[in-house]
Amino acid sequence: MKNTFGNAVTLTLFGESHGPAIGAVLDGLAPGIEVDEEYIRSQLSLRRPSDALSTPRQEADPFEIKGGVFCGKTTGTPICIVIPNGDVKSADYGEIAVKCRPGHADYTGAQKYAGFNDPRGGGHFSGRITAALVAAGAILLSALKQKGITVATHISSIGEVCDRPFGDMAADAEALNGKTFAVLDGAAEEKMKAAILSAKAEGDSIGGTLETVVLGMPAGVGEPWFDTVEGMLAHALFSIPAVKGVEFGAGFSLSRMRGSEANDPFEVKDGAITTTTNNCGGILGGITNGMPLLFKTAIKPTPTISREQSTVDMKTLENTTLSAAGRHDPCIVHRARVVADSVTALVLCDLLTQKYGTDGFLK
Repeated sequence: MKNTFGNAVTLTLFGESHGPAIGAVLDGLAPGIEVDEEYIRSQLSLRRPSDALSTPRQEADPFEIKGGVFCGKTTGTPICIVIPNGDVKSADYGEIAVKCRPGHADYTGAQKYAGFNDPRGGGHFSGRITAALVAAGAILLSALKQKGITVATHISSIGEVCDRPFGDMAADAEALNGKTFAVLDGAAEEKMKAAILSAKAEGDSIGGTLETVVLGMPAGVGEPWFDTVEGMLAHALFSIPAVKGVEFGAGFSLSRMRGSEANDPFEVKDGAITTTTNNCGGILGGITNGMPLLFKTAIKPTPTISREQSTVDMKTLENTTLSAAGRHDPCIVHRARVVADSVTALVLCDLLTQKYGTDGFLK
């Protein structure tokens, strides 16, 4: 039973959706990293549900840092963050204790934990747990910023509605700061919101994609085989609930190209080795090449919907139907955006610490 990610910098998640609290323990991070509690609150607000596009569940996320921080700086010892749960309505989830929701982890969770898991609101499998990830991620993003590294994600698509891709990456990354529904094209934003509300009105849900860029990563970070930059990022990104696909750079379209099209030619520019294109997404041989890291993440439609679906009763082993009660999101793509930033920061801090040691983050 493992709920920890990382090698040099590790993150452990704990708690359940309707339990007393959720939280994270962040270990291995260098001392002296600024911990801005206002920035943590701001990051949590980007994940928090808002308006008709999200679940009606309202959590204020009044986090507490129980250790590892002194006078606003990391001490180098484990950082424990606890976020109490407040707005719970466990009675809404009694039916799913026996009727597993299609597309959700109710069945697989019951099998793994021999029926002793907490099913309320999805328990430990709930997207609620990502609040702890985002709180820890805010500290990690601050650590990267201290080294001149920027992580930014926008909503690339909702259903069939697409945003424009990153262009001037530095300017686009700056434009996304603090935006809850973060897109680069205002016209696309309105169409995306309309698509979400349409799915909601029909008792259904809708998915989409995120595009992430990382600026300022040095060349030479990563391992050539099992801990490649792509492998570690994909591992972490697939840990986000509902993520079903990740592609780097030109991704699957590379399979339709010839080598002369796919390869990124090298050149010297301003005294540095760079490439004229970035089809590889900033990674060659599993190792960063100094170009922007660029990848997309596919997120499936929220599995909990109010439309009637076929399922089974796990106790009686009879076929039945389920119209899910409770509170759920018609789309989680916009809320998952800051989670993608957070797990990306975790991977990068881990990889950088493996290469340079904790001293690499000291000022």
